[in-house]
Amino acid sequence: MVDETAIEHDDAGLRRSLKNRHLQMIALGGIIGASLFIGSGAVISTVGPAAVLSYALGGLLVVLVMRMLGEMATAAPTLGSFMEYARTSLGDWAGFTIGWLYWYYWVGVVAFEAVVGAELLNPLVPVVPQWVLSLVLMFALTATNLVSVRSFGETEFWLASIKVITIVIFLLCGTVFVLGLWPGAEFSVGNIARDGFVANGWFAVLHGVVIVIFSYFGTEIVTIVSAESDEPERSVAKATKAVVWRVLLFYVGSVALLVMITPWQQIPVDSSPYAAAFSRFGLPGAEVVVNVVVFTAVISVLNSGLYTASRMLFALQRRGFAPSWVRDVNRRGVPWKAILLSTLVGYVAVAASYVSPDAIFYFIINSAGAVALFIYAIIAASQLRMRRRLEQEAPERLKLRMWFFPYLTWATLVVIAAVIVTMGAIGEVRSQLTLSLVSLAGILLVYVLFVRPRRRSA
Repeated sequence: MVDETAIEHDDAGLRRSLKNRHLQMIALGGIIGASLFIGSGAVISTVGPAAVLSYALGGLLVVLVMRMLGEMATAAPTLGSFMEYARTSLGDWAGFTIGWLYWYYWVGVVAFEAVVGAELLNPLVPVVPQWVLSLVLMFALTATNLVSVRSFGETEFWLASIKVITIVIFLLCGTVFVLGLWPGAEFSVGNIARDGFVANGWFAVLHGVVIVIFSYFGTEIVTIVSAESDEPERSVAKATKAVVWRVLLFYVGSVALLVMITPWQQIPVDSSPYAAAFSRFGLPGAEVVVNVVVFTAVISVLNSGLYTASRMLFALQRRGFAPSWVRDVNRRGVPWKAILLSTLVGYVAVAASYVSPDAIFYFIINSAGAVALFIYAIIAASQLRMRRRLEQEAPERLKLRMWFFPYLTWATLVVIAAVIVTMGAIGEVRSQLTLSLVSLAGILLVYVLFVRPRRRSA
């Protein structure tokens, strides 16, 4: 029987004040982060021109997971999204585990983005210590989230708009440039294979998948945000259907242009390859503009990270997986205690980044390294169980279906397992896998020792 709690629409005091335009831009911007603007250079350096394949393979995995999530979210829109689907499909242990893993991941991201944002601001205000700038960013975005969900939505709408517009301009200018139609440019499409497309070997392509898979994490936020929208089913269906072309255009398309515009060996690793590409276009002030966009991307992730962590914590307490006092909602429908608790951990992590960067902060950031893969695996397993139940008891709810079920779902689980095994084989990311497994084991241990006995005795 399908658990009715999986299809409830009760918002527990939250306001459904987000419009469709908010969700669509959050979905669009959620896939464009600083990891694309800056991290793509390191991926290209590792893989070579075949980094395009790494981004395509990683994007394919995300597209499949989002399709599964879209199927569940349109059939049963609910606060907590995949945490609820895991709980009702696989059991309390799965809901508890995926919920706390997700919260832990985003708390770490919030701290990391605050530190990165401070590093970007520091050259402009060198007299202000970086840790102070980090705290200022944290305070500012915490205030935005505390005002109202509409305030969060508007802030994220405009931050995401800047990122999307920048990428669209790059795609247009880059296409004209590589075709030799730009003033002073020559036809340079051949750069992508000038020294061999798979220049560093096929294992490097798989290595690249391990790196890029985390760049895509955040697309699932739209299914969480939908709980506070006025048209959850329609918004989620539209966003998850559009994820395919977003991945192809924003990631695969723009990275392909990068290695066509500039020979891959010359693409910068420590700075934004997009800024370098815009410089080749001869646009005045292009590097400064792109650096501002990178800062915008950092702030956007920080803003959405605070929102996401607080809403997942709020959803966890509704099932008895978090302290009951977290449920408090102010008159504007904002779970203010959940926000403050999430930001408190962020403040501790920011402080740790300056007090003990090689110990505490290193653990916080790296122990979330493989969490995205664990979450994707639980989402896929949840969809397998939930789809079969819905087909038997409520097929009319399946308005958006996973392709070639159950074969692609099982294939996704196999690919996730392969990526995890590959992480163990690559020395530079092995520590992330190890620490992520420690985090997973710690959460499961808490459930076994404390949560399960209490729920059995209740």
